[in-house]
Parts: sequence; structure tokens; C-alpha cells
Amino acid sequence: TMALIVANVLVFLAQLVQSGSAGAINNRIVADGGVDALTVADGEIYRLVTAAFIHAGIAHIAFNMFGLWILGAALENYLGSPRMLLIYASSVVWGSAGAILLSPDALTVGASGGVFGLMGALLVLSRHRGMEMMRSALGPVLLLNLVFTFAIPGISIGGHLGGLAGGAVAAAIL
Repeated sequence: TMALIVANVLVFLAQLVQSGSAGAINNRIVADGGVDALTVADGEIYRLVTAAFIHAGIAHIAFNMFGLWILGAALENYLGSPRMLLIYASSVVWGSAGAILLSPDALTVGASGGVFGLMGALLVLSRHRGMEMMRSALGPVLLLNLVFTFAIPGISIGGHLGGLAGGAVAAAIL
């Protein structure tokens, strides 16, 4: 979890250095690493992963890294680092695929697909242990985040839903 957070922060610092602005996303890192349907169709498959390490501003990275820190640590303690990383990676790829599916022309960035996937995995694992979703703290947090996903413009609905599905499926398989 900490290695993923450090990698995200280092990429964001490189974005800041390159653009000179904390909110600017018009730079080479975003252009070369964000995900959209055209670039993936052109064979740049790596963007399904690189997009998760790029963020559109300080608030964007702060919320994503806070979620990664809380949820990643919980899942890592429960399943171990390798399995948590597999779930996170699956969530990131599914999140990118969801973003492409629902918004193929939008250049999408951010780790929230991975973070939603961690929520999905924790919910599946909690359910497997007999816990009801709304009786855990995670159920209301997921519902609140889904409300934000649909209510705030500019948030990748496909990225969030794809990541959620990817994490849930990966947890069920593992």
C-alpha cells in the first residue's frame, strides 16, 4: 500500500514540475499516460495501468491516496501484500476498461478505479464472512461514494463502476 502511495505521489510531483501548476493536467505525463479508447485501440495497452498513477490536481490525489491508505492497508492486513496487489491491479485495469466503455473519448486519469475495487473486494470478503453490507462501516462509505460518482460532473462513472466490479470479482476468485 505504501509503495503504491509513494509511486502515485512521485508521479504527481513530476506532473507539478512539468506543468508548473498544482491543477494543470495539460502536460506530457497526462498526454502519454492517460487512458482513452483511441490510444488503447492503437496498441498502447500500458495506459490501462499508467492512468491510475496520474491525477488531475491536489484534491484528486489527496482523496485517492487517503482511500488507498485506509482500504489498501485493511485489505493488505487481511489477505497479505501479494493478493492485495493483485486485487488492486485488477481493479485498475477494470476501472480503465469501464472508463473507456462509458466515456471512450475522454482522457481519464486517477487511482479511484483501484480504490473502488478495494471497497468491492472488502465487501465481498465481508459478505463471505457473513457480514451484511449496511452493518459494516464500508457499506455506507461505498453508497456515499457512489452518490458522489453520479452527482459530481467530471468524475469517471465507468472508472468507478469498473474498478468496483474488478475488485469484487478478483476477491471472489482469490
